Amino acid sequence: MDKMNRVTVIGSINLDRTIRVKQMARPGETIRASEVFSAGGGKGANQAVAAKRSGADTAFIGAVGDDDAGKTMAELLAYEKIDLSGVATLAKTATGQAYIVVDEAGENSIMIHAGANQKITPTQVLTQADLIKRSDFIIAQFESELNSTIQAFTLAHENGVKTILNPAPAMQDVPAELLKNTDVIIPNETETEILTGIKITDEASMQQAAAKLHALGIAVVIITIGSKGAFYSYNGNSGIVPALKVKAVDTTAAGDTFIGALSTSLKPDFSNLVAAIEYGNKASSLTVQRFGAQPSIPYRHELG
Repeated sequence: MDKMNRVTVIGSINLDRTIRVKQMARPGETIRASEVFSAGGGKGANQAVAAKRSGADTAFIGAVGDDDAGKTMAELLAYEKIDLSGVATLAKTATGQAYIVVDEAGENSIMIHAGANQKITPTQVLTQADLIKRSDFIIAQFESELNSTIQAFTLAHENGVKTILNPAPAMQDVPAELLKNTDVIIPNETETEILTGIKITDEASMQQAAAKLHALGIAVVIITIGSKGAFYSYNGNSGIVPALKVKAVDTTAAGDTFIGALSTSLKPDFSNLVAAIEYGNKASSLTVQRFGAQPSIPYRHELG
């Protein structure tokens, strides 16, 4: 693999509380849990950990509260040797938390309390301008304050830095100012339908959705399609890069792992797009075979 990139993530930092059950509870039903545990999470933090473990020079722009959860997350990310100079600790603010239920099939249901993630400000982003300018890629999601993401992507584009948007949790009305500064968009099937109004049923529908996203000025469209792999569309070429066949026990952070790993090896001119997707697929195939978000994310040496 070629030289790794400088990757900066702006987004969410959550402490995950996970409950394992045999099957999801129905409305009004009480069921027994087989295990309860806490681990590092948040889509932004997961993507940063995935990038770092694959060898990227990784930095983070975000916020935590001055509570125990915030201290825990700061320690976990510092242990990964992620640059946290852009992470603010906010007084009298709760750190973001996610409550995750995972069933025996590996499917999950997630509820999020954003906390400090919604208090990242455009001013905070501007203080990290030099960090952004030095990056090869900026990654963002929709679990943190949107105006700050717009500021980061605008600054990146003004300085020739490529941007990757993971539009999750899904939004129907994504600001045009953000999309015009997005180089790569990586939604799943549901998020693609919400963004474009096109139901994803086959490769032809993915091509139609990609065409709508390209029309907004986005160069690269990658649609993750779970156990089938990922569809890509770029510069007139498209196709599906198949996933590895594995038995999933927990799909939490699979998409985040894919994005973080891909950002590590993708060249800023996108000339190795398929190879980078293959690497992302390989990383996420290991993630789904393990429990938890950040504990499940693989290291580069595990991926060959």
